[in-house]
Amino acid sequence: MQIKNKVLDIPIIQGGMGVGVSLSSLAGAVAACGACGVISSVNAGYAEPDFEINPLKANLRALEYHIKKAKQTAKNSENNGLVAVNIMTAVSHYEESCQTAVQAGADIIISGAGLPLNLPQFTRGTDTLAAPIVSSGRAAKIIMRSYKKHFDVYPDMFIIEGSMAGGHLGFSADDIAQGKAQSNDEILSDILRVTEEEEVHIPVFVAGGVFDGNDMAHYIKKGASGVQIATRFIATDECDASDTFKQAVVSARKEDIRIIKSPVGMQARAIDSPLLKRLGKGETFLAKKCNGCLTSCKKDDSIPYCISRALIAAVKGDWNNGLFFAGSNADRVDRIMSVKELIGEVMKQYRLNKSDMKCAGFKYQMLAGKG
Repeated sequence: MQIKNKVLDIPIIQGGMGVGVSLSSLAGAVAACGACGVISSVNAGYAEPDFEINPLKANLRALEYHIKKAKQTAKNSENNGLVAVNIMTAVSHYEESCQTAVQAGADIIISGAGLPLNLPQFTRGTDTLAAPIVSSGRAAKIIMRSYKKHFDVYPDMFIIEGSMAGGHLGFSADDIAQGKAQSNDEILSDILRVTEEEEVHIPVFVAGGVFDGNDMAHYIKKGASGVQIATRFIATDECDASDTFKQAVVSARKEDIRIIKSPVGMQARAIDSPLLKRLGKGETFLAKKCNGCLTSCKKDDSIPYCISRALIAAVKGDWNNGLFFAGSNADRVDRIMSVKELIGEVMKQYRLNKSDMKCAGFKYQMLAGKG
């Protein structure tokens, strides 16, 4: 498929997962298969030797390294895959991260956790596409009108993130618990209507609870250009996370997947763990030194724990102290496989589903006397 000047063989985006869960190993492998691999910018330099002393310098250096490495992996394949970077609007050094991503050659900057209203400031006139993450048609309309007014452009693509996603969510606890949050179908319909009203075609990818090729076929039939899948990519050989993290996803039961309140003030979905149990009993812990990674973090004793340290513990394999973000379908992941095998499985299901729909349509036409 064509997205402006980019070609994507397989309309699957691997969701960006931090801290360190999706870096160049995972993103490069996905792109090499013809899909879109995504590097998470959040504390990308957590393993750098100077991370504790100068986290900004370490993160930007690591971000550039991982983009270039993933791009090289993709280039060495025969497929048209892309390498994107997920940069949350809530990160403290958003501008520097966006500039680094563009300079390093990222194909797309995916941005959410707030409205990325100034994203075109960094992507306009470059070879990098702007892809806001939205959770409603209203958010899409605000972004479109803001981009047009201030930068005379529209978003190059949208990614819908529904309430079934892992990690931080753009929905209230009550809406999620009571089932009041809009479904992916409803959000997709609203956004397609908004783009139609503005008389502009913007590819829309659906994320949040997307698990297999059947889901992919469903959303494409509804008008989406593709889907974003995150949690399943944790349980792959190439994922940058620890084996402990991968096994936590494979072993998760439905009752282990929880909605929690993040220290940054948002709801989030994670796998139950010893850390969450201790926090539930009132235990707290903070970083010895705050590296100021998120603008929304209060950075004082009113927060129960440092989310950055908890996520770093998870990616390193510390089951007792880690925070393991995962989507609502983590319990359906039953094994660790290669990225190539996972994408192949999803695409096989998608093509079979698509073929079945065509056959059903043909049979309907015959029965209706239109054959």
